[in-house]
Amino acid sequence: MAIARGDGTEPYALTVLYGQRHLEEVEASKRVAAQLGAVEHKFVRVELDAIGGSALTDAIEVPKDRDESKMTDIPVTYVPARNTVMLSLALGYAEVVGAEAIYAGVNAVDYSGYPDCRPEYIAAFQTLARLATKAGVEGRPIEIRTPLIQLTKPQIIQRGLELGVDYALTHSCYDPADGRPCGHCDACLIRLKAFESLGMKDPAL
Repeated sequence: MAIARGDGTEPYALTVLYGQRHLEEVEASKRVAAQLGAVEHKFVRVELDAIGGSALTDAIEVPKDRDESKMTDIPVTYVPARNTVMLSLALGYAEVVGAEAIYAGVNAVDYSGYPDCRPEYIAAFQTLARLATKAGVEGRPIEIRTPLIQLTKPQIIQRGLELGVDYALTHSCYDPADGRPCGHCDACLIRLKAFESLGMKDPAL
């Protein structure tokens, strides 16, 4: 969102409540959207927990303290079809507000285990966006922009700092306790290592 605003857009924010086990990321989205000046912040509920199949929606243990070399498989924190559902909702929202682009924060470098974070997936969804929307048929296709997709986590953090992102407002943990990051899940370990590589302490901890 900070990058979108830096590109001169008027950003609209979308948060999806998909049946995740904790809502810390939802609360964080409210803080970040407010800080970055969203024109509107819309919340949409989709019950992916009714389908299940993920440690983020089911009573499945979130892996902790995994070796980084093991973080290239598809982990149990993968939520089946989540990004497809979210991007589809964003596509509809974009048409309604007349947006020219959807900014998605997917990343394929530091955490390549998720199939719906790969460049080829985004390219395929871009084709769908052209074919499946009134805007696309009329020659005004909504662009899917993924400015973080080929950046390392330290590069992402550095870019955010340059754009004025307050990382104390953000949340990445898969398994928070009392609202605090666990410090041991894959998301926490990658984030902590990235801040350390920049000589910084994670301000969310």
